[in-house]
Amino acid sequence: QAAGPQVNVNGNIFSVDRTVMADNCEYFRALFQSGMRECQQEEVHLRSVGVQGFLVLLRVLRGERPMLNGDQIVESIECTAFLQVPALTKHMMNIISSENCLLMYHTAAVYGVWELSHHSALFIRDMYADLKEDVHALPRQMAEYVESVSPSSYMAVCSHSPSSELLHNVQRTLCYLDEEHRKWRTLTQLPLSTSTTMAGVAVLNNKLYIIGGVHDISKRVVEAGFCYNPTDDTWSTICGPQQLRYSFTLIGLEGCLYALGGKFNMKDLSSVERLQTSEGSWGFVSALPCQVASVVSAVAMNRIFICLWRGKGATDVHEYVPEDDRWLLVTTLIRQQSYGLYMVGHRDNLYMMRNGPGEDFLLCVMDCYNLTSGQWTAMSGHYSNSKGSLFTAVVRGDSVFTLSRHVTTEYRVEKTQWRRKREMEGFGRVGSIYTFQMRLPKHIAHGPVTMSLSCSFDRNR
Repeated sequence: QAAGPQVNVNGNIFSVDRTVMADNCEYFRALFQSGMRECQQEEVHLRSVGVQGFLVLLRVLRGERPMLNGDQIVESIECTAFLQVPALTKHMMNIISSENCLLMYHTAAVYGVWELSHHSALFIRDMYADLKEDVHALPRQMAEYVESVSPSSYMAVCSHSPSSELLHNVQRTLCYLDEEHRKWRTLTQLPLSTSTTMAGVAVLNNKLYIIGGVHDISKRVVEAGFCYNPTDDTWSTICGPQQLRYSFTLIGLEGCLYALGGKFNMKDLSSVERLQTSEGSWGFVSALPCQVASVVSAVAMNRIFICLWRGKGATDVHEYVPEDDRWLLVTTLIRQQSYGLYMVGHRDNLYMMRNGPGEDFLLCVMDCYNLTSGQWTAMSGHYSNSKGSLFTAVVRGDSVFTLSRHVTTEYRVEKTQWRRKREMEGFGRVGSIYTFQMRLPKHIAHGPVTMSLSCSFDRNR
């Protein structure tokens, strides 16, 4: 380690790495580069931070991702405000929950950590129905800010090949769930040259990306990618990956799109490409551990995880570590299953769904892997795959939305199970469905009722 000073926090002495602190903390970077005599001292005194907050800071800089109690949250926010530590601020954003979001929001606003305050407000807005009374107990301006932001909307789009039709096609649409009226509405038409058949679909920075897809049964790949911006209701084109691919997984995270595996010329791929949307060009990164199409994936705690079926009941969970550009085996779940697999992340938990038990494909069972403890837990109960398919699960706040042709279901995430919260109109379409969430302008999400999809069917399917 690089030689560094000791840090005195209210009489508690900590040995720190000078380089690590300078690379991650604006305060220490300015101190060590100031040329003043304080930068050469063997002991630095910090009087504006608490011991608990500084301990959390050191743990985060070591790569840990601790869950925090109320006192630790307050001192950590105080610490990141005074020392200016982006890594600590990001960690705080990753652990926002219904139990701590109001504390996060208020404390971050008091200390001027605006990014954390804003993310907390977004979380509260998504949980507004459950937190309404608590929100109204906040200072008036803070409550008004929460109410001014748009909640996430549950979105869906069906599988469609490019269309040459100039006439309006009611099936080639992007749709959202109007929760107030419990119905699905049309948001916008897909561009004629867009394919959602075997395409990669992901949301990044509240923009929808549809990459690749095929034209028809020949599996000829659509080379261009498409981006939808709900703010101004516009579509634009972007370049596709260098390797033409279909049946691949697209993930959006930290300003980047990742295209994982897939197929080309009927052969499975292991290659992975990353697009930094600010730069606009794709580049290859570390390949998957094996060749695979339709990779099951999830993002939890701002980390990318995938499932790889290994046979004999074993499913490996790998994490992609961007800093090291490598795939890391995290854990293995051994369970017999009939078919199907899906995974979602909620806080520091990964929920893995599979069909079963045995050959009963109408039931779905779940296992939960906690990233903090490293332990698997079998979730209690079975979930009907005929009423609400968990293989389209999308997490929002502490809720999970699923859909089928017959019903859209919202579940409340609890420690040992997902409890059914409410049911709404089903998504009346057949074929493969992509689901995700986006924040829509208020005049759309809460405006006049538009076309309902309850009776829409594609006769060409």
